[in-house]
Amino acid sequence: MSDGTIRARGLCKSFGAKVALEPCDLDIEAGRVTGLLGPNGSGKSTLMRLLVGLVRPDAGSASVAGVALAGDGLAVRRRCAYAPGEIGMYGELRGHEHLDWFLRGRERESRARARALAESFELPLRRRVHTYSHGMKRQLMFAAALAPRVPVRILDEPSEGLDPQKRSTMIQLLQEDAARGTTVLLSSHHLGEVDRVCATYVFLSGGRKISTERAEDVARRARRLVRATFGPEVRLAELAARLRTGRASVRGELLIAELDSDDPRPFLAELASLDGIGAPRTLDYGQASLSDLYRGLYGVEEAC
Repeated sequence: MSDGTIRARGLCKSFGAKVALEPCDLDIEAGRVTGLLGPNGSGKSTLMRLLVGLVRPDAGSASVAGVALAGDGLAVRRRCAYAPGEIGMYGELRGHEHLDWFLRGRERESRARARALAESFELPLRRRVHTYSHGMKRQLMFAAALAPRVPVRILDEPSEGLDPQKRSTMIQLLQEDAARGTTVLLSSHHLGEVDRVCATYVFLSGGRKISTERAEDVARRARRLVRATFGPEVRLAELAARLRTGRASVRGELLIAELDSDDPRPFLAELASLDGIGAPRTLDYGQASLSDLYRGLYGVEEAC
């Protein structure tokens, strides 16, 4: 594989008065799986469409696999495979015919690989696509996106609508693809699966990139999260403001604190020293998931 990096500088897009993506800088290393995470409306799909030239930016620049984004993005799309979040298919085509249509212009071998992948999902390729379920259509699209020998794949919600077993198969295929040196940028609302496959996370919210973090750093930060609940007599917002050890926030009846170190004892000692607080009803430390971290740090209930 040649250059599989993805770069963007100041890439932005508005639709009328609505800002879909604020000026965004992006640096994605080759040969890694990067997860694009954020709530609905955060700009994930817009960013992906910009990168492959399906939507023209208002400003900024980008390059994918060493090719600068220009014009209609055809040069970029020759170097990457893209699977959109929306499913739009020709229902009268049979499954194998649709794979051929998806892969028109690609090398001939990619069609054979796509059929083999689709058969591994047990898709009935002789049936017409209008008889497929939503999940079957998603699998057909994924098989087409994974088949070409390209340095970059950009996948928008590739596992949406799939059962856990099929999602697990998809994750395994992406891991194998990355091991061969392919760069994968994917969005997903299944945080458990991106936790398994992603080396890097890019967090978006409200059209703005919040941060880019490596998986090992996210795991370290998750280990430093303390989650505590108290009785109704405790005003959590006031409690969070009084704490000086770590950074605390409130989500409903839950106090979430990200500590400055791996040692929770200074935080617990400070908590115990505050007048009128009392012992927490529940206390969890070092057991947070990526989902917990996302809620705690970015103030949304789920990434989707």
